[in-house]
Amino acid sequence: MVDVPTVSGNWTYCGEQVDSPLGIAAGPLLNGRWLLYYASIGFDILTYKTVRCRDRISYDLPNLQPIVWPELKGELPKELRTSEVMMDSWAISFGMPSKHPRFWQDDVAETKNHLESGKFLCVSVVATPEPDQSIDSLADDYSQCAKWAIDSGADGVEANFSCPNVDSADGQLYLNPKDSRLVASKLREAIPNKPLLIKVGYFHDLTIAQEFFTAVAPYVDALVMVNGVSARVRDAKGKLLFEGRCRGIGGASIKELGFKQLECFSKFISDSDSLVRLIGVGGLSQKCDVRHALDRGCEAVQFATAAMINPGLGLDIRKGSF
Repeated sequence: MVDVPTVSGNWTYCGEQVDSPLGIAAGPLLNGRWLLYYASIGFDILTYKTVRCRDRISYDLPNLQPIVWPELKGELPKELRTSEVMMDSWAISFGMPSKHPRFWQDDVAETKNHLESGKFLCVSVVATPEPDQSIDSLADDYSQCAKWAIDSGADGVEANFSCPNVDSADGQLYLNPKDSRLVASKLREAIPNKPLLIKVGYFHDLTIAQEFFTAVAPYVDALVMVNGVSARVRDAKGKLLFEGRCRGIGGASIKELGFKQLECFSKFISDSDSLVRLIGVGGLSQKCDVRHALDRGCEAVQFATAAMINPGLGLDIRKGSF
């Protein structure tokens, strides 16, 4: 049995009481076993890996490549090089695979039964668009998945409006404020009495960021940011990987971008007297990052890459105060 240090203070997630503001992002928690493992070693907010209304296989190998992040001088890089060793960032190319709904529904229900009080079980959901599918159909798909998640015992739903390693509508929805409003409103109708969060990527355009916030704020409890950035990746010989398509970059390389975006959205919230909460994610890796995110208006934080590299991260952070 692991001795988990307590965290002083009163902590919430979308207004629900939790034992700490420390969470695991969608991705590392592939199923209930992974979720319960991380719950036992210092993490109180657990986000079940993104699921769909149908099964979907992962993209082909290689689908996880260490990368070298250059020193930024103006615009974000459009291409990156792979690294021979894992440092703290990588290119991610899974494509949001999902088990069959019956599998993940049963797994979520079983997992919830084993979680102690003070934990928050969130399920990440996404739609699966078909060619020429209408936005209304996409919204219905999101909504059905969200309802199934809540019916299975989830405490809340995190709708993924941004996946930087897919090119279809499910991965870029957050960049279309009008469509985001429609999907968010349908999601709220589907789960009227449960926390609803939306995960977004990096906004290059502050005007679109403001329009997105205004569009979804009436329907959501929290916004989770940021879900990586996109770039093409070349190997050491200069060959483009992933069929030359952009893939998501996660890890320490995106941390400062995330903090910058949190500041912008914190101002949006303040200026509009909104009740929307912020959840920080993207490159966080140490105790000072938690404090940095909380000081920028976050209610809680999520870890992904850092917690995969060092599963004991939560225990380390809990020692002492933030």
